[in-house]
Amino acid sequence: MDIELTVDAMDIAVQIDQMVLFSGDGAFRSLVEAVQRRGVRVTVISTISSQPPMIADELRRQADVFTDLAELQSKIGRDPSERQTPAREASA
Repeated sequence: MDIELTVDAMDIAVQIDQMVLFSGDGAFRSLVEAVQRRGVRVTVISTISSQPPMIADELRRQADVFTDLAELQSKIGRDPSERQTPAREASA
């Protein structure tokens, strides 16, 4: 799967100005560097708040912008009371 994502990203790099990568996998550092050479700014979204951190340090440093998922929780997260539990789903 990583190789498919990399190939697709390289294919579209000439058509985009910004790429957002939701991953912490350090294997993507080379991809980020390659698209940056083509003028694409890269935002990486992952987390350093967990133990251990879920992002490779080299990927975080390579990104133009790093955003921790914790910063997005209030914008994209759901209130836990809104989530259905398996028991509630079965009775619905």
